[in-house]
Amino acid sequence: MDLQQIFKTANPVIGVVHLLPLPTSPRWGGSLKLVIDRAEQEATALAAGGVNGIIVENFFDAPFAKDSVDPAVVSAMSLVVQRLMQMVTLPVGINVLRNDAQSAMAIATCVQAHFIRVNVLTGVMATDQGLIEGQAHQLLRYRRELGSDVKILADVLVKHARPLGSPNLTTAVQETIERGLADGVILSGWSTGSPPSLEDLELASAAATGTPVFIGSGANWENIPRLIQAADGVIVSSSLKRRGRIDQPIDPIRVSQFVEAMQRSLTAKSQAEPVQSVPVPS
Repeated sequence: MDLQQIFKTANPVIGVVHLLPLPTSPRWGGSLKLVIDRAEQEATALAAGGVNGIIVENFFDAPFAKDSVDPAVVSAMSLVVQRLMQMVTLPVGINVLRNDAQSAMAIATCVQAHFIRVNVLTGVMATDQGLIEGQAHQLLRYRRELGSDVKILADVLVKHARPLGSPNLTTAVQETIERGLADGVILSGWSTGSPPSLEDLELASAAATGTPVFIGSGANWENIPRLIQAADGVIVSSSLKRRGRIDQPIDPIRVSQFVEAMQRSLTAKSQAEPVQSVPVPS
């Protein structure tokens, strides 16, 4: 996966647009216009703050379907993502929670988005939705059938889940890339808002042997100088929201703070100089 070609940088910051509840979800509010308006606001804030890409998730549809979502969710996400792509010129990705990779691939291919995130591509994870099995074979075949070049970013030992057995992180990364054919891998902490450890990122990067490794959760302007030392890019959401609260909309000032901290971190990384942390805005 050529990050420079897709994101115009080798170290992208990918901001997340958490969609309000969609049709058929338990908290669906009855107005797709409200969903679109909020998504437009967040995508605009992310773009104005200087991120290099955006990923759109049906985050507020919890509790999530284990595998296939309702067709109404696919329809709604297609409409929303197409609208966002008309507004911002950034590369856009899609994550259909909890693990509907084929719907994500279908949406991304139809609207000409650039990548998808797959929470469980290979292996078996115990989650609050039950046991989720990776469907790499079906997804890769489906991408070929569609004639699509949408890239697949796959979580390794994804958050809010526990693996069946005790897989070695190095082995899990290698199998996700070599046997699951992921174009990039994502490492997160145990839950939304918790970061992976630097040691785990170093192990993952060593095992990935050139395949991009992304920080998938918990990044903020205070820890990004340390974490980015062992990663290629970052997917960030919680710390970019007002007061850092997951239920709040994106704050463009916090986006700018994060992007600036990331840029300083990369400069220091290239020069092997220490990086000063950035004060947290109130």
